[in-house]
Amino acid sequence: MSRIGKQPVALPSGVTATLSGQTIEVKGPKDTQSFTATDDITLTIEDDKVIVTPRGKSKRARQQWGMTRTVIANMVQGCNDTFKKELEIRGVGYRAQVQGNVLKLNLGLSHDVDFEIPAGVTVTAPKQTELVVEGTNKQLVGQVAANIRDWRRPEPYKGKGIRYKDEYIFQKEGKKK
Repeated sequence: MSRIGKQPVALPSGVTATLSGQTIEVKGPKDTQSFTATDDITLTIEDDKVIVTPRGKSKRARQQWGMTRTVIANMVQGCNDTFKKELEIRGVGYRAQVQGNVLKLNLGLSHDVDFEIPAGVTVTAPKQTELVVEGTNKQLVGQVAANIRDWRRPEPYKGKGIRYKDEYIFQKEGKKK
């Protein structure tokens, strides 16, 4: 039994959900999102709650059960408010700035990195060494933050690179004489 899947998804005030077949559409003050569940899952809406149940006892149905419930819960939360990931840039001369729809990164490479910001996500740079990725789609926000971080991952000796704000990097000891 999925502990996550058993819990119904509550719809807060201002958020509505409509069901047509296996597709659920969630509308809120910030955004409208839709998700199509697999045939292994049954979706129902009862008194401002979305209930997800598996259609059998197969392994795939049990896998999809918790995942579908989590995706719907993230859609409901994203339609009500935004998700945010904060990144921190460490290193001498490493900096970032946003120019229109392009994020310009100076990361010690022989060239500047121009990262195209996808639709549905906003990237801001409150300081030259801080980035904030925001959006209503949790998966897209996390993927964009991971793609930015991939340009210069934090290295274990000095900790230089792009890291998440709350990320801990284990520092290795350097060579000994």
